Amino acid sequence: MGTISPTQLDYYEDMWKLESDATLVALVKGEDGRTALVLDRTVFHPQGGGQPADTGFVAVAGSEVKFVVQDVRSKDGVVYHYGMVENCGEGWEAEFEKGKAVVLQVEESRRKLNSRIHSAGHLLDVCVKNVGLGDLKPEKGYHFPQGPYVEYRGIVPQKDVQSKQKELELEANALISRGGKDSTPRIVKMGTNLGCPCGGTHVSDVSEIISVTVSQIRTKKGFTKVFYNVGP
Repeated sequence: MGTISPTQLDYYEDMWKLESDATLVALVKGEDGRTALVLDRTVFHPQGGGQPADTGFVAVAGSEVKFVVQDVRSKDGVVYHYGMVENCGEGWEAEFEKGKAVVLQVEESRRKLNSRIHSAGHLLDVCVKNVGLGDLKPEKGYHFPQGPYVEYRGIVPQKDVQSKQKELELEANALISRGGKDSTPRIVKMGTNLGCPCGGTHVSDVSEIISVTVSQIRTKKGFTKVFYNVGP
């Protein structure tokens, strides 16, 4: 197999799109033995930028054969959809020949949760400034459902940790209640606040985050982690 061209990222232009058509480019085996589909374009968000991968399925057009997407990764611009086939016996590989038309469907509940958590992380960036912690500079975020946090360069004095934790939560929920358009593709904006570039997926309106709980602020070695989660 020769060089594979970069995958066109349809979610990059429309992050709220959950279904699309594509053409199969290759069926490959990863170094870890997992099977992956490579398509010419995709609405699946690969793991990266602190956000977990989408899941869902890829169906062969006009067939009952489905490839269940369990993980999505990107390498050198090529997106690999890892998973397993459904509704097919031996010789299923023939169903996934290069050039076949396929239909992509992203699992909606997972995408929405990941988007809410990711947007909430960016909302906290706004809140730290609003509660007098403007010296904290965002470094990275972990936007997985299990223990999400945003890490900042800078510290919160120990005597202020508890009060700032409460202030952050109150400020975040006040902004959520106020609502406001969140993102245009690739620029994350929280209502009237200035935006920042981001390659992840987000809510369309701040109110869709629903609520935020700030569970802990931890300062260590010149860095501060703000742990949070979103409401059900």
